[in-house]
Amino acid sequence: MASERFRVVRAVTASALVALFGVPQSLVAQVDHIVSSTELQKATVGASQQRERNLATLRSFFSSAKAAEALKSAHMDPQQVSNAVASLSDDDLARLATRASKAQSEFAAGSLSDRDLIIILVAIAALILIIVAVR
Repeated sequence: MASERFRVVRAVTASALVALFGVPQSLVAQVDHIVSSTELQKATVGASQQRERNLATLRSFFSSAKAAEALKSAHMDPQQVSNAVASLSDDDLARLATRASKAQSEFAAGSLSDRDLIIILVAIAALILIIVAVR
């Protein structure tokens, strides 16, 4: 009788150890990293809103009369630049929007001349066209 109990205890212990060590630790760790659909939706909406703000910044930068004049003097089509802006990646768009915004604020503050702004504008437009052409 005692040996029968010992076998049962040993079988239960062995089953518990198999269950404990049989489940991969990575499976247990993944439970902590589950993201809810609400969080994913918020992140997606935030990213798309940021992209729209960056697009608006660049489009306003290139929509001025000075910008069109500068692009034409550099033999660039303002419409082509405007179309190319939409095809930029989010990272490139954010980087260029930051530069354009900085240039506009420095120009408004008087630390940039018209010539400097035109050079920056043409450089950003050229960079946009190059990025789009490479893809």
